Amino acid sequence: MDVRPPSVDALARTLSDLELPQPLLVDAARDAIAAGDPGSARSRAERRARMLLHPVVNATGVLLHTNLGRAPLAHHQEAGAWNLELDLESGRRGSRQHHAAALVARAAGAEDALVLNNGAGAVLLALTVVAGGRPVVVSRGELVEIGGGFRVPEVCALSGAPMIEVGTTNRTRRDDYAAALADTPDAAAVLKVHPSNFRVEGFTASVPVGELATLGVPVVADLGSGLLDAGTPWLEGPPPPWLSGEPAVRQTLAAGAALVTFSGDKLLGGPQAGIIAGRADLVAACAGHPLARALRPGGLVLAALQATLLAYLRRDGVAIPFWRMATASLDDLRCRAARVADAVAAAGERPDVVDCEAVAGGGTVPGLSIPSIGLVVHGDRRAALRLADPPVIARMEGERTLCDLRTVDPAHDGVLGQALAAVVPRQEGRLAPERVAHADWEAPGRSAAGEGR
Repeated sequence: MDVRPPSVDALARTLSDLELPQPLLVDAARDAIAAGDPGSARSRAERRARMLLHPVVNATGVLLHTNLGRAPLAHHQEAGAWNLELDLESGRRGSRQHHAAALVARAAGAEDALVLNNGAGAVLLALTVVAGGRPVVVSRGELVEIGGGFRVPEVCALSGAPMIEVGTTNRTRRDDYAAALADTPDAAAVLKVHPSNFRVEGFTASVPVGELATLGVPVVADLGSGLLDAGTPWLEGPPPPWLSGEPAVRQTLAAGAALVTFSGDKLLGGPQAGIIAGRADLVAACAGHPLARALRPGGLVLAALQATLLAYLRRDGVAIPFWRMATASLDDLRCRAARVADAVAAAGERPDVVDCEAVAGGGTVPGLSIPSIGLVVHGDRRAALRLADPPVIARMEGERTLCDLRTVDPAHDGVLGQALAAVVPRQEGRLAPERVAHADWEAPGRSAAGEGR
Protein backbone atom coordinates (compact mmCIF):
# COMPACT_ATOMS: atom_id res chain seq x y z
CA MET A 1 0.00 0.00 0.00
CA ASP A 2 1.42 3.36 -1.03
CA VAL A 3 1.88 5.93 1.73
CA ARG A 4 1.32 9.47 0.58
CA PRO A 5 3.92 12.01 1.76
CA PRO A 6 2.74 14.78 4.10
CA SER A 7 1.83 18.13 2.64
CA VAL A 8 4.55 20.74 2.54
CA ASP A 9 2.55 22.98 4.89
CA ALA A 10 1.94 20.22 7.43
CA LEU A 11 5.59 19.18 7.44
CA ALA A 12 6.73 22.80 7.78
CA ARG A 13 4.46 23.22 10.84
CA THR A 14 6.32 20.40 12.60
CA LEU A 15 9.46 22.56 12.38
CA SER A 16 7.92 25.63 14.01
CA ASP A 17 10.09 25.27 17.13
CA LEU A 18 13.16 26.19 15.03
CA GLU A 19 14.05 29.88 14.97
CA LEU A 20 13.62 30.33 11.22
CA PRO A 21 11.07 32.35 9.24
CA GLN A 22 8.19 30.30 7.81
CA PRO A 23 9.37 30.61 4.17
CA LEU A 24 12.66 28.90 5.04
CA LEU A 25 10.86 26.12 6.91
CA VAL A 26 8.66 25.63 3.85
CA ASP A 27 11.77 25.41 1.65
CA ALA A 28 13.25 22.72 3.91
CA ALA A 29 10.01 20.77 3.90
CA ARG A 30 9.62 21.03 0.13
CA ASP A 31 13.22 19.89 -0.47
CA ALA A 32 12.78 16.91 1.88
CA ILE A 33 9.59 15.78 0.16
CA ALA A 34 11.12 16.24 -3.29
CA ALA A 35 14.04 14.04 -2.20
CA GLY A 36 11.60 11.34 -1.08
CA ASP A 37 12.77 11.70 2.52
CA PRO A 38 10.28 13.77 4.56
CA GLY A 39 12.11 12.75 7.73
CA SER A 40 15.10 14.83 6.66
CA ALA A 41 13.14 18.09 6.84
CA ARG A 42 14.40 18.97 10.31
CA SER A 43 18.04 18.34 9.52
CA ARG A 44 17.67 20.36 6.31
CA ALA A 45 16.16 23.27 8.22
CA GLU A 46 18.89 23.09 10.84
CA ARG A 47 21.48 23.11 8.08
CA ARG A 48 19.90 26.26 6.64
CA ALA A 49 20.06 27.87 10.06
CA ARG A 50 23.77 27.06 10.37
CA MET A 51 24.40 28.77 7.04
CA LEU A 52 23.28 32.12 8.50
CA LEU A 53 25.63 34.53 10.26
CA HIS A 54 26.10 33.55 13.91
CA PRO A 55 28.23 34.80 16.79
CA VAL A 56 30.94 32.24 17.51
CA VAL A 57 33.61 31.72 20.15
CA ASN A 58 37.04 32.09 18.56
CA ALA A 59 39.27 29.57 20.33
CA THR A 60 41.68 29.18 17.41
CA GLY A 61 44.44 31.39 18.77
CA VAL A 62 44.25 33.57 15.64
CA LEU A 63 43.29 37.03 16.88
CA LEU A 64 42.46 38.46 13.45
CA HIS A 65 40.89 35.36 11.91
CA THR A 66 39.68 36.34 8.42
CA ASN A 67 37.02 33.61 8.38
CA LEU A 68 35.71 34.87 11.73
CA GLY A 69 35.50 38.56 10.83
CA ARG A 70 39.05 39.61 11.80
CA ALA A 71 39.12 42.14 14.65
CA PRO A 72 36.59 41.36 17.38
CA LEU A 73 34.25 44.32 17.48
CA ALA A 74 31.76 45.45 20.11
CA HIS A 75 29.63 48.29 18.79
CA HIS A 76 25.97 48.88 19.58
CA GLN A 77 23.75 51.82 18.76
CA GLU A 78 20.09 52.68 19.12
CA ALA A 79 17.89 52.89 16.05
CA GLY A 80 17.49 56.50 15.04
CA ALA A 81 18.81 59.36 12.97
CA TRP A 82 22.46 60.45 12.97
CA ASN A 83 24.22 63.53 11.66
CA LEU A 84 25.92 61.39 9.00
CA GLU A 85 25.94 64.14 6.36
CA LEU A 86 24.62 67.10 8.31
CA ASP A 87 26.68 70.02 9.61
CA LEU A 88 25.14 70.67 13.02
CA GLU A 89 26.55 74.19 13.20
CA SER A 90 25.26 75.50 9.88
CA GLY A 91 22.33 73.16 9.42
CA ARG A 92 23.50 72.50 5.87
CA ARG A 93 24.56 69.28 4.22
CA GLY A 94 27.92 68.09 5.51
CA SER A 95 30.25 65.18 4.70
CA ARG A 96 30.33 61.70 6.14
CA GLN A 97 34.12 62.03 6.00
CA HIS A 98 34.29 64.73 8.68
CA HIS A 99 33.69 62.39 11.61
CA ALA A 100 35.81 59.24 11.78
CA ALA A 101 38.22 60.43 9.06
CA ALA A 102 39.16 63.50 11.05
CA LEU A 103 39.93 61.29 14.05
CA VAL A 104 42.12 59.05 11.87
CA ALA A 105 44.12 62.07 10.76
CA ARG A 106 44.53 63.30 14.34
CA ALA A 107 45.57 59.90 15.68
CA ALA A 108 47.99 59.17 12.82
CA GLY A 109 49.54 62.63 12.49
CA ALA A 110 48.19 63.01 8.94
CA GLU A 111 47.05 66.19 7.23
CA ASP A 112 43.79 64.49 6.23
CA ALA A 113 42.20 61.08 5.82
CA LEU A 114 39.47 59.30 3.90
CA VAL A 115 37.49 56.22 4.95
CA LEU A 116 36.35 53.63 2.38
CA ASN A 117 34.77 50.22 2.65
CA ASN A 118 37.92 48.03 2.50
CA GLY A 119 41.70 48.08 2.17
CA ALA A 120 41.82 46.98 -1.48
CA GLY A 121 39.47 49.84 -2.35
CA ALA A 122 41.80 52.28 -0.61
CA VAL A 123 44.78 51.13 -2.70
CA LEU A 124 42.73 51.20 -5.89
CA LEU A 125 41.46 54.73 -5.32
CA ALA A 126 44.84 56.08 -4.21
CA LEU A 127 46.57 54.73 -7.33
CA THR A 128 43.77 55.88 -9.61
CA VAL A 129 44.03 59.44 -8.33
CA VAL A 130 47.77 59.81 -7.77
CA ALA A 131 48.83 58.06 -10.97
CA GLY A 132 46.10 59.41 -13.22
CA GLY A 133 46.87 56.71 -15.78
CA ARG A 134 50.63 57.34 -15.71
CA PRO A 135 53.22 54.68 -14.74
CA VAL A 136 53.88 53.64 -11.16
CA VAL A 137 57.20 52.15 -10.01
CA VAL A 138 57.08 49.11 -7.69
CA SER A 139 59.63 46.57 -6.46
CA ARG A 140 59.36 43.02 -7.78
CA GLY A 141 59.68 41.84 -4.20
CA GLU A 142 56.43 43.62 -3.34
CA LEU A 143 54.17 42.23 -6.08
CA VAL A 144 52.20 40.34 -3.47
CA GLU A 145 48.87 38.59 -3.50
CA ILE A 146 46.42 39.40 -0.71
CA GLY A 147 43.30 37.55 0.38
CA GLY A 148 40.94 36.13 -2.20
CA GLY A 149 43.57 36.05 -4.95
CA PHE A 150 43.69 39.85 -5.23
CA ARG A 151 47.14 40.77 -6.60
CA VAL A 152 49.05 44.07 -6.68
CA PRO A 153 49.60 43.91 -10.47
CA GLU A 154 45.84 43.52 -10.94
CA VAL A 155 45.11 46.49 -8.69
CA CYS A 156 47.55 48.61 -10.70
CA ALA A 157 45.97 47.49 -13.97
CA LEU A 158 42.48 48.24 -12.69
CA SER A 159 43.57 51.72 -11.62
CA GLY A 160 44.84 52.40 -15.15
CA ALA A 161 48.44 52.87 -13.99
CA PRO A 162 51.07 50.96 -16.01
CA MET A 163 53.42 49.18 -13.63
CA ILE A 164 57.20 49.50 -13.86
CA GLU A 165 58.88 46.63 -12.02
CA VAL A 166 62.31 47.23 -10.49
CA GLY A 167 64.84 45.14 -8.58
CA THR A 168 64.53 41.41 -7.97
CA THR A 169 62.36 39.21 -5.79
CA ASN A 170 64.72 39.43 -2.84
CA ARG A 171 66.77 42.61 -3.38
CA THR A 172 65.77 46.09 -4.55
CA ARG A 173 67.91 49.19 -4.10
CA ARG A 174 67.27 52.94 -4.31
CA ASP A 175 69.28 53.08 -7.54
CA ASP A 176 66.77 50.69 -9.14
CA TYR A 177 63.94 53.14 -8.47
CA ALA A 178 66.03 56.12 -9.54
CA ALA A 179 66.99 54.49 -12.84
CA ALA A 180 63.39 53.60 -13.63
CA LEU A 181 62.23 57.16 -12.89
CA ALA A 182 65.01 58.59 -15.07
CA ASP A 183 63.99 56.31 -17.93
CA THR A 184 60.30 57.15 -17.49
CA PRO A 185 59.92 60.94 -17.06
CA ASP A 186 56.12 60.71 -16.89
CA ALA A 187 56.15 58.22 -13.99
CA ALA A 188 53.63 59.43 -11.41
CA ALA A 189 54.55 57.70 -8.16
CA VAL A 190 56.38 54.97 -6.30
CA LEU A 191 54.20 52.27 -4.75
CA LYS A 192 55.61 50.72 -1.58
CA VAL A 193 53.77 47.54 -0.53
CA HIS A 194 54.26 45.90 2.85
CA PRO A 195 54.32 42.10 2.27
CA SER A 196 52.25 41.51 5.38
CA ASN A 197 51.31 37.90 4.58
CA PHE A 198 54.86 36.54 4.52
CA ARG A 199 58.52 37.24 5.34
CA VAL A 200 61.50 37.25 2.98
CA GLU A 201 64.65 36.44 4.94
CA GLY A 202 68.30 35.87 4.17
CA PHE A 203 70.03 37.67 1.30
CA THR A 204 67.52 40.52 1.03
CA ALA A 205 67.40 44.27 0.60
CA SER A 206 64.56 46.78 0.37
CA VAL A 207 64.34 50.55 0.37
CA PRO A 208 62.71 52.36 3.31
CA VAL A 209 60.09 55.02 2.71
CA GLY A 210 62.44 57.77 3.86
CA GLU A 211 64.81 57.07 0.97
CA LEU A 212 62.02 56.64 -1.57
CA ALA A 213 60.63 60.04 -0.56
CA THR A 214 63.82 61.70 -1.90
CA LEU A 215 63.20 60.50 -5.47
CA GLY A 216 61.00 63.44 -6.45
CA VAL A 217 57.64 61.69 -6.93
CA PRO A 218 54.90 60.89 -4.38
CA VAL A 219 55.26 57.66 -2.42
CA VAL A 220 52.07 55.66 -1.86
CA ALA A 221 52.69 53.18 0.95
CA ASP A 222 50.25 50.31 1.43
CA LEU A 223 50.75 49.09 4.99
CA GLY A 224 47.76 46.78 4.98
CA SER A 225 47.83 45.77 8.63
CA GLY A 226 47.12 49.25 9.98
CA LEU A 227 49.33 49.60 13.06
CA LEU A 228 48.62 53.21 13.98
CA ASP A 229 51.78 54.12 15.89
CA ALA A 230 54.91 52.01 16.46
CA GLY A 231 55.15 53.42 19.99
CA THR A 232 51.71 51.97 20.94
CA PRO A 233 50.94 54.86 23.33
CA TRP A 234 47.50 53.36 24.02
CA LEU A 235 49.14 50.47 25.89
CA GLU A 236 50.88 50.43 29.24
CA GLY A 237 54.58 49.74 28.92
CA PRO A 238 56.67 49.25 25.77
CA PRO A 239 55.31 47.86 22.49
CA PRO A 240 54.77 44.07 22.53
CA PRO A 241 57.77 42.10 21.16
CA TRP A 242 55.64 40.47 18.45
CA LEU A 243 55.20 43.90 16.81
CA SER A 244 58.93 44.18 16.18
CA GLY A 245 59.60 45.54 12.69
CA GLU A 246 55.94 46.12 11.82
CA PRO A 247 55.61 49.43 9.91
CA ALA A 248 53.19 51.94 11.40
CA VAL A 249 51.06 54.68 9.86
CA ARG A 250 52.40 57.62 11.89
CA GLN A 251 56.06 56.77 11.33
CA THR A 252 55.53 56.04 7.62
CA LEU A 253 53.92 59.44 7.08
CA ALA A 254 56.66 61.13 9.11
CA ALA A 255 59.27 59.43 6.88
CA GLY A 256 57.82 61.18 3.83
CA ALA A 257 55.04 59.01 2.35
CA ALA A 258 52.51 61.14 0.49
CA LEU A 259 49.70 58.69 1.17
CA VAL A 260 49.39 55.63 3.39
CA THR A 261 46.65 53.04 2.91
CA PHE A 262 45.62 50.44 5.48
CA SER A 263 42.75 48.31 6.76
CA GLY A 264 40.45 49.13 9.65
CA ASP A 265 39.82 45.57 10.86
CA LYS A 266 43.40 44.39 11.40
CA LEU A 267 45.84 45.88 13.93
CA LEU A 268 43.65 48.98 14.18
CA GLY A 269 41.06 46.72 15.81
CA GLY A 270 38.02 48.36 14.22
CA PRO A 271 35.42 47.45 11.60
CA GLN A 272 36.15 46.42 8.03
CA ALA A 273 37.24 49.62 6.28
CA GLY A 274 39.93 50.95 4.00
CA ILE A 275 41.70 54.13 5.03
CA ILE A 276 43.76 56.63 3.04
CA ALA A 277 45.79 59.09 5.12
CA GLY A 278 48.37 61.69 4.18
CA ARG A 279 48.70 64.89 2.18
CA ALA A 280 45.56 67.04 2.28
CA ASP A 281 45.58 67.82 -1.45
CA LEU A 282 45.84 64.18 -2.45
CA VAL A 283 43.23 63.05 0.07
CA ALA A 284 40.88 65.76 -1.23
CA ALA A 285 41.45 64.55 -4.78
CA CYS A 286 40.64 61.00 -3.69
CA ALA A 287 37.47 62.18 -1.94
CA GLY A 288 36.35 64.00 -5.08
CA HIS A 289 36.83 61.05 -7.42
CA PRO A 290 33.68 59.16 -8.54
CA LEU A 291 35.15 55.91 -7.17
CA ALA A 292 35.03 57.38 -3.67
CA ARG A 293 31.24 57.34 -3.72
CA ALA A 294 31.16 53.75 -4.97
CA LEU A 295 33.57 52.70 -2.21
CA ARG A 296 32.20 54.74 0.67
CA PRO A 297 31.13 52.98 3.90
CA GLY A 298 27.80 53.28 5.66
CA GLY A 299 26.97 54.95 8.93
CA LEU A 300 27.32 51.78 11.04
CA VAL A 301 30.93 51.31 9.92
CA LEU A 302 31.76 54.97 10.47
CA ALA A 303 30.23 54.96 13.95
CA ALA A 304 32.15 51.84 14.92
CA LEU A 305 35.38 53.28 13.53
CA GLN A 306 34.76 56.54 15.38
CA ALA A 307 34.36 54.67 18.68
CA THR A 308 37.61 52.79 18.04
CA LEU A 309 39.55 55.96 17.23
CA LEU A 310 38.20 57.82 20.25
CA ALA A 311 39.63 55.00 22.38
CA TYR A 312 43.02 55.49 20.70
CA LEU A 313 42.94 59.21 21.37
CA ARG A 314 42.06 58.52 25.02
CA ARG A 315 45.01 56.09 25.07
CA ASP A 316 42.59 53.44 26.27
CA GLY A 317 43.77 50.23 24.66
CA VAL A 318 41.67 48.17 27.07
CA ALA A 319 38.56 49.56 25.37
CA ILE A 320 39.64 47.98 22.05
CA PRO A 321 38.87 44.22 22.18
CA PHE A 322 41.76 43.25 19.91
CA TRP A 323 44.37 44.95 22.09
CA ARG A 324 42.73 43.72 25.28
CA MET A 325 43.03 40.12 24.07
CA ALA A 326 46.46 40.52 22.47
CA THR A 327 48.02 41.91 25.65
CA ALA A 328 46.31 39.74 28.28
CA SER A 329 48.92 38.39 30.70
CA LEU A 330 49.83 34.71 30.76
CA ASP A 331 48.99 34.54 34.46
CA ASP A 332 45.47 35.77 33.77
CA LEU A 333 45.03 33.32 30.88
CA ARG A 334 46.34 30.45 33.00
CA CYS A 335 43.94 31.25 35.84
CA ARG A 336 41.00 31.39 33.44
CA ALA A 337 42.02 28.11 31.82
CA ALA A 338 42.31 26.40 35.19
CA ARG A 339 38.83 27.59 36.25
CA VAL A 340 37.29 26.32 33.03
CA ALA A 341 39.16 23.00 33.28
CA ASP A 342 38.06 22.48 36.90
CA ALA A 343 34.45 23.13 35.99
CA VAL A 344 34.57 20.77 33.01
CA ALA A 345 35.90 18.10 35.37
CA ALA A 346 32.55 18.24 37.17
CA ALA A 347 31.03 16.62 34.08
CA GLY A 348 33.81 14.36 32.84
CA GLU A 349 37.47 14.18 31.95
CA ARG A 350 39.44 17.29 32.88
CA PRO A 351 41.08 19.11 29.92
CA ASP A 352 44.80 19.73 30.19
CA VAL A 353 46.01 23.31 30.64
CA VAL A 354 48.99 23.84 28.32
CA ASP A 355 51.33 26.52 27.08
CA CYS A 356 50.74 27.34 23.40
CA GLU A 357 51.24 30.09 20.86
CA ALA A 358 48.71 32.46 19.34
CA VAL A 359 49.21 34.65 16.26
CA ALA A 360 47.89 38.00 15.18
CA GLY A 361 46.63 36.63 11.84
CA GLY A 362 44.72 38.56 9.20
CA GLY A 363 47.84 39.18 7.12
CA THR A 364 49.80 40.85 9.92
CA VAL A 365 53.19 40.24 11.59
CA PRO A 366 53.81 36.93 9.75
CA GLY A 367 56.13 34.45 11.42
CA LEU A 368 55.80 35.99 14.87
CA SER A 369 53.77 34.40 17.65
CA ILE A 370 52.28 35.52 20.95
CA PRO A 371 52.72 33.26 24.00
CA SER A 372 49.38 31.93 25.18
CA ILE A 373 47.56 29.35 27.31
CA GLY A 374 45.12 26.75 26.05
CA LEU A 375 42.95 23.80 26.98
CA VAL A 376 43.38 20.49 25.18
CA VAL A 377 41.25 17.38 24.93
CA HIS A 378 42.22 14.17 23.17
CA GLY A 379 40.96 13.46 19.68
CA ASP A 380 39.47 15.70 17.03
CA ARG A 381 36.50 17.42 18.70
CA ARG A 382 36.28 20.37 16.33
CA ALA A 383 33.09 19.29 14.56
CA ALA A 384 31.30 18.66 17.84
CA LEU A 385 32.41 22.03 19.22
CA ARG A 386 31.08 23.75 16.11
CA LEU A 387 27.64 22.35 16.95
CA ALA A 388 27.63 24.06 20.35
CA ASP A 389 25.38 27.08 20.92
CA PRO A 390 27.10 29.38 20.18
CA PRO A 391 29.61 27.44 18.04
CA VAL A 392 33.17 27.12 19.39
CA ILE A 393 35.93 27.20 16.76
CA ALA A 394 39.07 25.35 17.88
CA ARG A 395 42.24 24.01 16.25
CA MET A 396 44.16 20.75 16.15
CA GLU A 397 47.65 20.24 17.56
CA GLY A 398 48.84 16.73 16.86
CA GLU A 399 46.13 14.31 17.99
CA ARG A 400 44.50 16.80 20.35
CA THR A 401 41.94 19.58 20.04
CA LEU A 402 43.20 22.87 21.46
CA CYS A 403 41.16 25.87 22.59
CA ASP A 404 43.38 28.94 22.92
CA LEU A 405 42.20 31.27 25.70
CA ARG A 406 43.90 34.34 24.23
CA THR A 407 41.24 34.67 21.55
CA VAL A 408 38.31 33.88 23.87
CA ASP A 409 36.65 36.82 25.55
CA PRO A 410 36.51 36.19 29.35
CA ALA A 411 32.73 36.66 29.17
CA HIS A 412 32.62 33.50 27.02
CA ASP A 413 34.62 31.24 29.33
CA GLY A 414 31.37 29.67 30.50
CA VAL A 415 30.24 29.01 26.95
CA LEU A 416 33.59 27.40 26.18
CA GLY A 417 33.40 25.25 29.29
CA GLN A 418 29.87 24.11 28.52
CA ALA A 419 30.91 23.13 24.99
CA LEU A 420 33.96 21.22 26.26
CA ALA A 421 31.88 19.45 28.92
CA ALA A 422 29.62 18.17 26.16
CA VAL A 423 32.47 16.58 24.19
CA VAL A 424 34.79 15.13 26.87
CA PRO A 425 34.24 11.52 27.99
CA ARG A 426 31.50 11.45 30.63
CA GLN A 427 31.96 9.85 34.03
CA GLU A 428 29.04 8.22 35.83
CA GLY A 429 27.46 10.36 38.51
CA ARG A 430 28.85 13.65 37.16
CA LEU A 431 26.65 16.67 36.48
CA ALA A 432 25.13 17.03 33.02
CA PRO A 433 26.89 19.68 30.91
CA GLU A 434 23.92 22.04 30.92
CA ARG A 435 23.80 21.92 34.74
CA VAL A 436 27.53 22.44 34.95
CA ALA A 437 27.26 25.55 32.82
CA HIS A 438 24.87 27.23 35.24
CA ALA A 439 26.21 25.79 38.48
CA ASP A 440 29.97 26.12 38.14
CA TRP A 441 30.88 28.71 35.48
CA GLU A 442 29.72 31.76 37.35
CA ALA A 443 32.45 34.39 37.67
CA PRO A 444 32.32 37.07 40.40
CA GLY A 445 29.85 39.76 39.43
CA ARG A 446 28.65 38.19 36.18
CA SER A 447 26.90 35.13 34.81
CA ALA A 448 29.47 33.98 32.31
CA ALA A 449 27.24 31.28 30.85
CA GLY A 450 24.59 33.72 29.75
CA GLU A 451 26.58 36.82 28.88
CA GLY A 452 27.22 37.55 25.24
CA ARG A 453 25.05 34.76 23.86
